[in-house]
Formats: sequence, C-alpha cells, structure tokens
Amino acid sequence: MLAVGVVWAASGFSEFFVRSMLSVDGMVGGLGSRWIQWVVVVLMELQVVVVLAGDVTSAFHGPRRFLFRHSLGRLQSEEAQFVRAEKNVKELNLSVDLMKNESRKLLERAALAEKEMKRGHAELMDAASQIKGLAKLVYNADADAADLMDLLREIPGREALKLRAEVASMASFVRQQKKEMEKQTMKISELGIPV
Repeated sequence: MLAVGVVWAASGFSEFFVRSMLSVDGMVGGLGSRWIQWVVVVLMELQVVVVLAGDVTSAFHGPRRFLFRHSLGRLQSEEAQFVRAEKNVKELNLSVDLMKNESRKLLERAALAEKEMKRGHAELMDAASQIKGLAKLVYNADADAADLMDLLREIPGREALKLRAEVASMASFVRQQKKEMEKQTMKISELGIPV
C-alpha cells in the first residue's frame, strides 16, 4: 500500500515536471527535450526501485530502518537525533535496572531454596538415623516374638494357647511395622541418603 502511494506521488510529480519542462523547452530551444528525456528515465527507474522496495521489503537487511535513515532520517536535526538517542539510552537503563532487580530476586530465591534444601537434607539424615534405630528394635522384637512362640508351643494348656494367640497378633503387627520400615528406608536411600 505504501509503495503504491509513493509510485502515485512520483508519477504525479513526473507528469508535473514533464509539463513544466516542455514549457521551458519552448523558451530554451530544444535543450529541454533532452533534459526531459533524461529526467523521465531517472524517474521511471526511481519508480521501479520504490515499487520493488515496497513489494519485497525482506530482500535486504533492515529495509525500513535503512530507508528511513537514508531518506527521512537525514532531514532530522542533530537535536532530534540526540533526543531520540537519549530516550533510547533511558529505556535501555530502565530495562537494565529491571533486569538487575529481577536477577537479585532470583539469586535471593536460590539462596533460600539452598538453605531449605540443606535443612531438608539434615532432617532426612536425622530421620534415617531414627529409622535405623527403630528398625533394630523391630528386628529384635520380631526375633523375641519368634522365640516366645517357640516357648509357648512347648507349654500345654488353654492359658498357653491364649498367650500364643496374643503373641501371634503382636508378631503380625511387628512384621507389618518391619515392612513399613523397609519401605521408608528404601525411599530415603533412593534420595541418596545412606541408611
């Protein structure tokens, strides 16, 4: 759309220029016609270049910036260029400050996470040592229950049967606790904590 507007404006300009040169040609006596031919050729080439630049803006690197700097950008005063550069510097400083604040916050979060991780590791080590001590107690209780069951099997009588049933339920509970301890030990050892 931009290219069409530029071509239309250039063609309008070239028509005006040709008409004005024809009127001058009559005054100068033939010199203007050669000049007009040359100007028409230049304007036609300019129209082709503008159309191509408008249609294929990705044909060269940074086409809009390039066209602006080498056409309208040259018409700007030094003050305007300086003001724009100053504005860009302020924007860059603002973005750098935001980045500094964000990185500082992220570093603080990382430090807190590291402290939490160390505290969690210490708690896991403490829990592992407690589980290890409890596992020894469970193994001893299981062995004691098995020995007591053997003793109660040798004693005849109803009371021995009641005691055997009570010890059997306790031994079953101890075995369940033993399995639970083994699961917890496996979980902790999978996290890299020696148990």
